[in-house]
Amino acid sequence: MRVFFVLAITFLQCAYLFADSPSNNPNTYKGTDSQRIAAAIAAAPDHGGIVRIPPREADAISDRTFWLLDSAIILPANTTLILEGCVLKASDSCRDNFIRTANCGIGIKKVEPIENVHVVGIGDVKLVGADRPRATGDSAKILGKRTFGTDAGKEGESQSGDWRNIGILFANARYFSIEGVAVVQAHCWSISLEKCSFGKVRNITFDSSERRIIDEKEVDVLNVDGLDLRKGCHDILIENIVGHTGDDLIALTAIDKVDKEGGVLKSTETSDFSTDENVDIYNITIRNVAGYASGGHQIVRLLNASGIKIYRILIDGVVDTSPEGVVDRATIRIGDANPAWGGVTPLGDTYGITVTNIHSQSRQAVLIAGSLTDSIISNVVNYNPDVSGVGFESGKENVRNVRIDEFTNIAK
Repeated sequence: MRVFFVLAITFLQCAYLFADSPSNNPNTYKGTDSQRIAAAIAAAPDHGGIVRIPPREADAISDRTFWLLDSAIILPANTTLILEGCVLKASDSCRDNFIRTANCGIGIKKVEPIENVHVVGIGDVKLVGADRPRATGDSAKILGKRTFGTDAGKEGESQSGDWRNIGILFANARYFSIEGVAVVQAHCWSISLEKCSFGKVRNITFDSSERRIIDEKEVDVLNVDGLDLRKGCHDILIENIVGHTGDDLIALTAIDKVDKEGGVLKSTETSDFSTDENVDIYNITIRNVAGYASGGHQIVRLLNASGIKIYRILIDGVVDTSPEGVVDRATIRIGDANPAWGGVTPLGDTYGITVTNIHSQSRQAVLIAGSLTDSIISNVVNYNPDVSGVGFESGKENVRNVRIDEFTNIAK
């Protein structure tokens, strides 16, 4: 199945390169930029499910060559969105994702599975946040108090962040891919996957920070993670990730196990969840990562609680590229002892983790902050010899059957 999946995507891309089908190009339609893109997506079934977005052509309405989004690009099943050397920018009136799968959204209580949804960037492709975002941050952040948002204090508008602030949001997607794009100045997490499986995220650049200059003032834009995998994600390849974010560059987070209705605001997840479904995170490969968290957080973080498990995770090849003056908390962080995140997980809830080929400048190369069993940590080069290469924040009593090879310490 996986081999067929990869071959199918390659075939679609090759078919695109040789196709001459202008009606799947939003430049051929009328209306706002968002309306034109939506029209091209509506016509995609007539063109093999392919939509091609090149740079915007200057016209009588505007001489812009970038696309200005007032709402999210909604991708139905069996759709390949090919972004060809273009820039997609959120408008100041947009309080929505850049791109979202069609099975989720406001009021969609049950997020049904969706298959064969792909975002493929060719050339220099950028997804850029608004100049003056209406909202930023996750659902725990209040606009105007803990994070920026022009909707702060406006009657009738939600005063907290939510899943609409996420750049690319895929929910319950199977046989999917996201590749070849740069996300610049995200409003929250750049990419979030919820209950997604059998897919890949590759060749991604992140360029976001927790402090921005807006209207000549420095403001907070919080929770700007890069890629987040949430509850229920499994069998996913993540590779060739570069750049920097304000918060964690890559995070696998599954911290609450409660019944939840889908499509509600005041949440950073749009999916519905049931306490009787499997919401573990497993069978994830992360390789060839070069970046840092400018806010001093983690480059790769694994966080689970409430009986949710994380297991069979391979992290192979992470290079901490932090510039002078930036020191991350950890290059790799596993678990958390903080009661706010559920505290230390029981032994056996986090297992089968392989961490190898790590270059760290962080305060801790590998931080075991919760529990860990039946795992391997090897081939770690530590450029911060003032601290031990591996830390045990919750104590060694919460670590069992973990092989930790000798670290190499190198003074800068």
